[in-house]
Amino acid sequence: MGETSLWIHFTLESTISRLIAIFYSMLIIAVVLRVVMRRREIGFSLAWLALIMGIPLAGVILYGLFGELKLGARRAEQSRLMYRPYKLWLKSNTHHRDIEVASLAAPIANLVRFRTGMPFQSGNQLQLITSTQRIIFQLLQDIHAAKRECLLEFYIWHNGGLVEQVNQALLAACSRGVDCRILLDSVGSREFLRSPWAENLRQAGVQIVEVLPVGTFRMLFQRQDLRMHRKLVVIDQQIGYTGSMNMVDPRYFKQDAGVGQWVDVMTRLQGPTIDSMWTTFIWDWEMETGERLLTAAPQMTLPITAYSDCLVQLIPSGPRFSDDMIPQILLQAIYSARHSICLTTPYFVPEESLAAALKSVSQRGVQVDIILPEQNDSRMVKYASRVFIEELVSAGVAIHQFQGGLLHTKSVLIDEKMVLIGTVNLDKRSFWLNFEVTLLVDDPVFAVQLVALQKSYREQSIAIILNRWRKRPFKERILENLFYLLSPLL
Repeated sequence: MGETSLWIHFTLESTISRLIAIFYSMLIIAVVLRVVMRRREIGFSLAWLALIMGIPLAGVILYGLFGELKLGARRAEQSRLMYRPYKLWLKSNTHHRDIEVASLAAPIANLVRFRTGMPFQSGNQLQLITSTQRIIFQLLQDIHAAKRECLLEFYIWHNGGLVEQVNQALLAACSRGVDCRILLDSVGSREFLRSPWAENLRQAGVQIVEVLPVGTFRMLFQRQDLRMHRKLVVIDQQIGYTGSMNMVDPRYFKQDAGVGQWVDVMTRLQGPTIDSMWTTFIWDWEMETGERLLTAAPQMTLPITAYSDCLVQLIPSGPRFSDDMIPQILLQAIYSARHSICLTTPYFVPEESLAAALKSVSQRGVQVDIILPEQNDSRMVKYASRVFIEELVSAGVAIHQFQGGLLHTKSVLIDEKMVLIGTVNLDKRSFWLNFEVTLLVDDPVFAVQLVALQKSYREQSIAIILNRWRKRPFKERILENLFYLLSPLL
């Protein structure tokens, strides 16, 4: 009887082991087929397949958490339902009709209009503000003068220094009846969202919403590293801001990171493109709260003729919103260059197609300059961003390492005429995972301002010399390629 029980026990264990092995194998096969059938970029797919096959259980779990752009069922459905009403509203309510123009920017403008409905409009006035102190002082003036609403959206809101004056200005605005609303990313602004300042603002009537909240339970339904990376301000539907600066005073932000103060810019805008900025904010607001503000039409109190003939288009981007639009725009911009390209970015981990485009235009005689910070707050990005340096410099691209702090400005200047400026970094995260916003600008006056700014950055930089670069330690090369290999997984 004992032998029979032992045999039954052994048989049961063996059967269970076989069932587990069959289930495990089917799971691996199913996930591998899922990766293959998604038809994503080859490097992305191969990286995931290598991880899944190399460390199967951990690879499957990681793919489930980070392998696909899961916004969550509610957001995905809400985005689908919102798209048509917002696109129709934009078409019927823009003050200055979308224009057809034979310019360097026209192909990009047509692509964006087709994909998002955002118009390319004349009659705007832009101001490039290059000092954090000046940015915040100008913003304070506009908040103090606000009569109806102050809408603010940031990835990071960090207390300290001049930011506390912004908090005070919003308290004062709320007390005089101004509708104040703030959208803040759950990860970037975690510390502020749980601070006494946030509670004081809420109690005063400022509506603060945490965007894309994270949590262990949410991991099952929504990818946790999708982030709201926009920096956007709209005041009274007349004044708008966007650019690279978070709501931080660099004297009080990440001072222990060893990278110096962050160097940023913001663009202050007046004119009809405010409609697009306002619409982008209320889209994001509805996505998070379900509250529709679309019924209120924009209120432009100043005539369009008061502004210059500056052509501007707002380009909102993000998962399930415009998919691969940003890489397409950048490739179009690079290949359209005839004389010069200058790029500034803190994080340079481009796709291979983008690096190939930069090499190609450089080899046909276009002057290509890339300005990067020498020091970076991300160890992974620090190494991954170096992968293409040798082949780019070999192709004639000039790469400058900025010495004056963490250069955080994100700008693209084509032939000293066309400008792309906003929140997008030249990395896969900004292309695929973040909600971003960019301005396409076709205006000679604004271009001259950016030319001068980029020149000042180059003057504070050291150019990479190919022979010296090739002498870097072998271990550095290993880390560069290792971290770049992992970059599609982020």
